[in-house]
Formats: sequence, structure tokens, C-alpha cells
Amino acid sequence: MVHPLLILGGTTEARQIAEALKGLGRFRLELSLAGRTRTPVTQPVPVRQGGFGGAEGLAAYLRERGIDLLIDATHPYAARISANAARAADLAGVPLLALRRPGWAHVAGDRWIEVDDVPAAVEALGMAPRRAFLALGRQELLPFEAAPRHVYLVRSVDPVDPPLALPQVTYLTARGPFAEEDERTLLSENRIEVIVSKNSGGTASYGKIATARALGIPVVMIRRPVLPAVRSFETVEALVTHVCQRFPAEAASQERGE
Repeated sequence: MVHPLLILGGTTEARQIAEALKGLGRFRLELSLAGRTRTPVTQPVPVRQGGFGGAEGLAAYLRERGIDLLIDATHPYAARISANAARAADLAGVPLLALRRPGWAHVAGDRWIEVDDVPAAVEALGMAPRRAFLALGRQELLPFEAAPRHVYLVRSVDPVDPPLALPQVTYLTARGPFAEEDERTLLSENRIEVIVSKNSGGTASYGKIATARALGIPVVMIRRPVLPAVRSFETVEALVTHVCQRFPAEAASQERGE
């Protein structure tokens, strides 16, 4: 028996989960992307782009496709998608697993200013003009128009279009991972005085945090949102192992009469 699985993705871990399960021969995999990134990375399995129409729409899709397992491997800050996934799984009676990447831990030397959201991050920059590095998604930048006194360096996967209504802003389009030595060069050459970042976790974008620590640069760190309490795993390996145990190869072989 081939089991239909739907992976809610947009992260490196989602692609890795798909790659790990693809070659086992007992899953029909589909990867769902929200469609926010204009140039998504090539995926190893069929991809569905765009929203479902909330939790009810996703629940209907799970039933229509006969999905046996829903995997939430979205970004740690995709709180609405994760909430919809939990509600949809409940409505459709489909098991849900989540990949929850651990956040970065504050260590000695870090100068973090922790805030709850982007508007609070804007306020945390203060009234005195500063040279700020914004390592955020392009959809989250608009609140910084309320603080035009600062000089901004913006890095995003896709171009910021239309550009922000700010007098002093430079744009970088780049996709991680970013090496620590490259981050040091970037921050030093642009004379960055403060960084605004999410606590994304993982290694791909940690270089800027390590560099900020080394250079004594403060980081306005946006706290993670509260996500639904579901069965979750911190690593791709642990989640994939659980899925394989849940749908063992022996059972599939017996159903085929092997």
C-alpha cells in the first residue's frame, strides 16, 4: 500500500524530509508551498503552491486526497499556517506531525534586545539614527517606514518590490546559508550598528548572530510565536524515523503478498 503524505514546507527541513521519504517506495508525497517566495528552491517531489482557504479548506483537501499523514515543516514563525494545520488535521481526522527547529540560545557575549513583533523591533531601534541590518522577509519590512531616520541594509530572498519609502536604504538579494566570515565582511563594510532578526534557529543564518557577538553589535531579536501543541520533533532524522515506524515496510510487503 502506498500512503499519501502531505508536507507543508518552505524550509530546508521540508525538502530534506521529502528527499528522505521519496526513495522508500511506500509514500506518495506532495509538498505544499505558500507561494510567498518568487523563486523557490527545486523540490524532489510534486509541489502544490498557494493557500488552501484556511483550516476548513485544508481539511477538505486532506479528505479529497485521502491523506494518511500531514507533516508541518513550515518556518518557526509561520504561526497562522501551523494553527490552520492543527485545526485541519483535527477536522479531517488526519494525524499531524511537526518539525520544530530549536531556536538559538542566548550565550555569553550576546547583546540581545528581545521583542514580540516587528513594530516592537522598530521601536527598539530608538530615536537616534543608527545603521541597521534588517534580516527579515520582504513582507515584514513595511513597519520600518515609520522610522526613516535610520540607515537600512535589507537582505531578502526576493527583491523588495515596491521599494520601501525610506530615504536611506540598500537592498541585497541573497539566499542562505551565509558563512560567518562573509557576514563579518558585510557588517563591517556597511558599518552596521544594530541587527534586526528573527530567532529562526538552525545554522544557515546563524553567522550574523555569531558575528554580532564577536563585534559587540546588539541584536533586536523577535521572539518566536506560540505554536499549537502537537506531536513534534526537533530533527529531520527523528521525524523520518517516526514516519517509517508508523508505516513499516514489512506491512506494505505483506499487503502485496511478498
